[in-house]
Amino acid sequence: MKAVLMEGFGGVEVLKVGEVDKPVPKENEVLIKVHATSINRPDLVQREGKYPPPPGDSEILGLEVAGVVEALGAGVSGWKVGDRVVSLVGGGGYAEYAVAYANHLMPIPETVSFEEAACICESYITAFLNVFMIGGLEDGQTAILHGGGGGVNTAAIQLCKALVPNTKLIVTASPEKLERVKELGADLVINFRETPDFSEAVKEFTNKKGVDVILDHVGAKYLAPNMNSLGYKGRLVVIGVISGIKAELNLALMMVKRQQIIGSVLRSRPVSEKGEIAAEFVRRAMPKFADRTIVPIIEKVFPIDQVVEAHRMMEEDKHFGKIVLKIAQ
Repeated sequence: MKAVLMEGFGGVEVLKVGEVDKPVPKENEVLIKVHATSINRPDLVQREGKYPPPPGDSEILGLEVAGVVEALGAGVSGWKVGDRVVSLVGGGGYAEYAVAYANHLMPIPETVSFEEAACICESYITAFLNVFMIGGLEDGQTAILHGGGGGVNTAAIQLCKALVPNTKLIVTASPEKLERVKELGADLVINFRETPDFSEAVKEFTNKKGVDVILDHVGAKYLAPNMNSLGYKGRLVVIGVISGIKAELNLALMMVKRQQIIGSVLRSRPVSEKGEIAAEFVRRAMPKFADRTIVPIIEKVFPIDQVVEAHRMMEEDKHFGKIVLKIAQ
């Protein structure tokens, strides 16, 4: 089968399209003929040799797939060959065929294309898990979403508007993405280049009350302004550390305001836990995709042979929403 391979670790130049053996589904797994996948920031980190796949998962890049069930492994029930499905995978998404655990599969609504479905797992499930299941955001509360036009951030904005429409959203973004973030539904958009300490703007917007939930992928640089922006019993959910891993924390402030700091990753969670997350996402969020309340935002669809260009677009942060890699022609 055709797949994106790596000639060592490094920049985009290590990527090439080649031929490898088709994977065989094991017990409780299915084989999926991949129609589309998406480019995610962890793919770039893995390409650089800094984010290995979980033991036993494919070394091929790609954390999500949208396609059709090709074959069933032993013990699989509830699915049949030909079903349109989308799934998280531990690796292997940049290929014509990939294996996934049966309990991670989600049906693709008839109204959703393969390219749109390829955007759902890594970004929308990540946003859903951390904003709602972990962060506990409720309708009428206030949240900060860092990351402007990135896949997880745009997914989080859309999910909040669909599931908790009375929630107030504060979003940090780069200057070139401010208007598009506003159009997506943010109530306050902060230019993070002009206002690296956003806490004063947050206090003014919330009448000094602070926010209930913060979704952060920046890490060390934002710890102090994040904690200053959190209100009483506020939750900071950290899903990335692009600015570093060490920062000073005011423990007294955290204790007095009964704040919580929660670290979260999706890829390394146990198989059963990912299945539970997928099931809850299908129950609460997938109907919003089916009725087109939520439509994944796609910057561009690249054919698999242009994977280098796709990675370069993400590296240069020239996208708004998702970058999709089309596998099946």
